[in-house]
Amino acid sequence: MFRLSQDIGIDLGTANVLVYVRGKGIIMREPSVVAVYIPTRKIKEVGEKAREMLGRTPVNIAAVRPMVDGVIADYTTTQQMLEYIFHKVCGAKRVFKPRVLIAVPSGVTSVEKRAVKQAALAAGAREAWTIEEAKAAAIGAGLPIKEPGGNMVVDIGGGTTDIAVLSLDGIVLSRSIRIGGMKLDEVIMRHVRTQYNLAIGDRTAEEIKITIGSATNLEQEIGMEVRGRDLISGLPQTIEVSSQEIRECMVEPISQIVSRVKNVLEKTPPELASDIIERGIILTGGTAMLRGLDRLIAEATQVPTRVANDPLSCVAIGTGKYLEEHRDVPEEFHYAA
Repeated sequence: MFRLSQDIGIDLGTANVLVYVRGKGIIMREPSVVAVYIPTRKIKEVGEKAREMLGRTPVNIAAVRPMVDGVIADYTTTQQMLEYIFHKVCGAKRVFKPRVLIAVPSGVTSVEKRAVKQAALAAGAREAWTIEEAKAAAIGAGLPIKEPGGNMVVDIGGGTTDIAVLSLDGIVLSRSIRIGGMKLDEVIMRHVRTQYNLAIGDRTAEEIKITIGSATNLEQEIGMEVRGRDLISGLPQTIEVSSQEIRECMVEPISQIVSRVKNVLEKTPPELASDIIERGIILTGGTAMLRGLDRLIAEATQVPTRVANDPLSCVAIGTGKYLEEHRDVPEEFHYAA
């Protein structure tokens, strides 16, 4: 039964989109990929089915990621994706339009934030507002951000890494860097192309990262077979890559993330810094699950670091908890047609 007060929280990420409905929890978890017919711009598939089409489409179909680095890169396709989400979540014959809370990176501009809100309204939302991903991630990870004490969260998503220190239900200090899981995929593809003259796609690079990728040395190094197209002969070829070489090729982007975390800690007020040393740093986001990343950050900062439970869902859960606690959204977050 549709409720007048139905509210939806959305983690509209570069790699994945997660949807939380008040009172129901997370009901949708799909890749942020849309397949469209080029002549008409109509949607063919959204989510996992569209992701399977990446690099495999005929000339009349395009499989695209409408979000890049956490912001809208293709407004029309993003609007269509949101329309699909509302249709799937609320049903085709919805009487009342939903209210929507969307998580955005802390580094987005006011123009980029307004574009997200307007896309949601154009897609059929009654009201739309945004929340910073770092705050949503902290709420979703269960951090006591309402208390007068320092909490530090590092949300490492597909397109961006958001680092924030929170206290008394607000962000004291935050930084955002446009490096995430997809940047790691890019450097893996570049390494395989340069080292082996082999062209591989996004999905293969992601599989390599998940299967053998790591941020620190493994007790026992592992390897895997990789299939791609030989750049010299043009024929399919299979090679073997090791966890050590994949770790080494990812050093630069991972080092930038660690450096930014240290920079935020250096600028944190002393009282809050002492709280963070006691409570530790919490990692959220899908890329937080990279082997050894928590250990690398802990060694670099000398602060205990751990990965949140279900890090991929923390932002979406945080938007949902915010909706549960704030039936009337604060005016500063509000935006309506």
